[in-house]
Amino acid sequence: MENFIQLDQVIFGNTAARWAISVAVFVAAIIGLRLLSLLVLHRLTALAGRTHTDLDDLVVELLHKTKVLFILLVALSLAASTLVLSPGLTDALVKVLVVGLLLQGAFWGTTVITYLIGRYHHHQVALDPGGATALGAMSFIARTLVWAVVLLLALDNLGIDVTALITGLGIGGIAVALALQNVLSDLFASLSIVIDKPFVVGDFIIVGDLLGSVEYVGLKTTRIRSLSGEQLIFSNSDLLGSRIRNFKRMSERRAVFQIGVTYDTPLEKLRTIPTIIRETVEMQDNTRFDRSHLKAYGAFSLDFETVYIVLVPDYNAYMDIQHRINLEVFRRFQEEGIEFAYPTQTVFVHPASAVTP
Repeated sequence: MENFIQLDQVIFGNTAARWAISVAVFVAAIIGLRLLSLLVLHRLTALAGRTHTDLDDLVVELLHKTKVLFILLVALSLAASTLVLSPGLTDALVKVLVVGLLLQGAFWGTTVITYLIGRYHHHQVALDPGGATALGAMSFIARTLVWAVVLLLALDNLGIDVTALITGLGIGGIAVALALQNVLSDLFASLSIVIDKPFVVGDFIIVGDLLGSVEYVGLKTTRIRSLSGEQLIFSNSDLLGSRIRNFKRMSERRAVFQIGVTYDTPLEKLRTIPTIIRETVEMQDNTRFDRSHLKAYGAFSLDFETVYIVLVPDYNAYMDIQHRINLEVFRRFQEEGIEFAYPTQTVFVHPASAVTP
């Protein structure tokens, strides 16, 4: 019996019986907490499938992100409470527990960030496709900040002077920022596009002499599909430094067209032309007539200028309306005997003066 440990034998300041109780508490806590988490996770998963709210989905996701390390730390804390530990060992145990809780908090924090941004994306993507363009960048930055704060808190808890570390990181950050100046410029331009929203995915824009529909806004580049089919790629900083014409933001379109008639058109017919054009425009759907005037005496025609408003921004709708206007004006001019002008030149020949021999 001398080879067996006695229950009242003292080991590292605690009796063998107390160590046995501590181990039993540790094992029981791990098993109990693990079973409890699985049971709660199973119940909440089934409940989340039957509800319309997504808050329970967040709770389920948080439980999924609860690491085994967290359960081990809680079990270790419960087991340590049954023992009498030295101040040094107690301090070390507290530091381990705090670091573990900080890591678990980081996992929970990043999960909440991903949930909130995903929820915003789900509710806003139909109204604002551009909000979905760089939400990944915002999520990445927010999660990086969470882990940076957790890292600094963990190092400070372990007794490391983070002030010097932050100073060193600041100096190194300046050097990195100078080296990555173009990349960071495009990154901040991407955030400006998300926040200010000069355009969103699906908008038809013109940049200089290039035009097309916005397909994607990334961290560094924006991609546009041109009318001829190829993909145009702009750096975000260059794009924001350019003048952008966003046709998707149009509420209505101003249309201008000119018609030239021959100089031998009678005055009475000239006076009826604005009326003919006005009636033709007003008979079209989604239009508002503005004006029609004899604008100028051209080189070979009398030029009339007409302005009207298309009440929808769609370019195809505008062209359909202009097509119908042109056909109807042509028909009315034929009925009235009004001739369209085309480039002509009249040569007047005078008889030569008699030459005296």
